[in-house]
Amino acid sequence: MDERVTVLASTSKGLFLIDSDGARQEWTVSGPFCDGWPVNHATGDPQTGTIWAAAGGEWQGVAVWKSPDHGQNWSHAQLSNGKMDDFLAADENFRKMLGRGPNPDAPFKGQMNAIWVLSKVGDTLYAGARPAALYASKDEGATWARVEGLTNHPSADSWEPGGAGLVLHTILGEGEKLWVAISAAGVFASEDGGATWERRNRRTNQATTPDPFTGECAKDVGQCVHNMVRSADGRVIYMQNHNGVFRSRDEGRSWDEITEGLPSNFGFPVAVHPQDPDTLYVLPLSEWGGRTPPEGKATVWRSRQAGEGWEPMRAGLPDDAYFTVLRQAMATDKAEKAGIYFGTNSGSVFASVDDGETWQEIARHLPTVLGVEVMHRR
Repeated sequence: MDERVTVLASTSKGLFLIDSDGARQEWTVSGPFCDGWPVNHATGDPQTGTIWAAAGGEWQGVAVWKSPDHGQNWSHAQLSNGKMDDFLAADENFRKMLGRGPNPDAPFKGQMNAIWVLSKVGDTLYAGARPAALYASKDEGATWARVEGLTNHPSADSWEPGGAGLVLHTILGEGEKLWVAISAAGVFASEDGGATWERRNRRTNQATTPDPFTGECAKDVGQCVHNMVRSADGRVIYMQNHNGVFRSRDEGRSWDEITEGLPSNFGFPVAVHPQDPDTLYVLPLSEWGGRTPPEGKATVWRSRQAGEGWEPMRAGLPDDAYFTVLRQAMATDKAEKAGIYFGTNSGSVFASVDDGETWQEIARHLPTVLGVEVMHRR
């Protein structure tokens, strides 16, 4: 099989595939897929080429779409119903216009209004939802079950919503170990395949800035986690938080803040080098005034010392850039010379194929980019 790199660009109006060969110099864009439904996140299996997309919302309902053949054909599993089904049930003329009736009651009707993230761990496909809950599929996304061990966690009644609601937006895993992040409840980990869960928000270096409401310095990480990712060797977890960038070398049991040297402690995504466990990338944003790149200069910041020191990487990135890069909208490929990709709410996707040294725009004029993942097939 010829080498292929596919950037999965999830947008507010469907999924787009941005394809290149192993050289990663020329790119082609196809889509939109998933009937133009809003897609929060997509993931692919590089072994089989199967793509899954988390799509829908309050109007369409929520579904996981699946393509076994690189977007040529799609099916979807409806997980919850939307307002369209209510309209179809109540309005005969609307049924005639669309040529169909409402969908049957979905298995989680009234229990979710979005899926924010998909992740394949072993043979299980996981989905993180809003309101915050974890769902699992053992049959490639055809049927789903809620992971009740997390739903029934003793702290669940105290979980507070972040700005986008109470969302489970990050899923990491290997074997029986799972880590999820919920805004704004923090990090939860399971070592038995999701049966039981432990909350892991302790910080090792106490905050130096007092909380404006309590006057106290934080003894745990801010529970509004924005994104997490594991290092190439799986030994370190990096976190972008509402309140800074953090690193854990003990599977989330404790966290070191590594924000020093960045222009802002705020941002959404974090990504890691595919080979070097000490190299990571963040894209800081101004917390106030629009959540755009500081001074309007689009900049990816790289650390090659696991967060002990940062350098700006912006050759080829624009000035006068006032876009936002959302929590799932940055990813890396599996090449030795790392490819780093991010999408913007202004509809562009940027790529670096030399570890972040230089950048090019590989897609523009897309709808709002909500998520970016990479499927690297060899």
